[in-house]
Amino acid sequence: QVQLVESGGGSVQAGGSLRVSCKASGYADTINCMGFFRQTPGTEREGVAVFDSVYWERYYADSVEGRFTLSRDNAKNTVVLQMNRLEPEDTAMYYCAAGRSYGAECRARGAAGFDYWGQGTQVTVSS
Repeated sequence: QVQLVESGGGSVQAGGSLRVSCKASGYADTINCMGFFRQTPGTEREGVAVFDSVYWERYYADSVEGRFTLSRDNAKNTVVLQMNRLEPEDTAMYYCAAGRSYGAECRARGAAGFDYWGQGTQVTVSS
């Protein structure tokens, strides 16, 4: 089993920055794909940014490309999502996700491809 614990998030005005982190514990060495999803009430979870540690690639949703940066510290089993130039549309619950997939399945950022989920942390951006 893998446990994911998130930290960070919060509230900020449009144009500001926030950071969310996620630390994996347990059988973390089985994780190949790790990143963040977000969800608002009544919508499906959207894969925001994921890190493929097999190919050492990052994949982003078009809506955050150029504004968000995902980094991974393998030694600490941690990923950090730095969110800059935040917009009100970025307001959502952000969930850490991890799984054994890699390559095309990781790149697809589909929720079904992830095995483990964090509890979520709220990000609110006011205009």
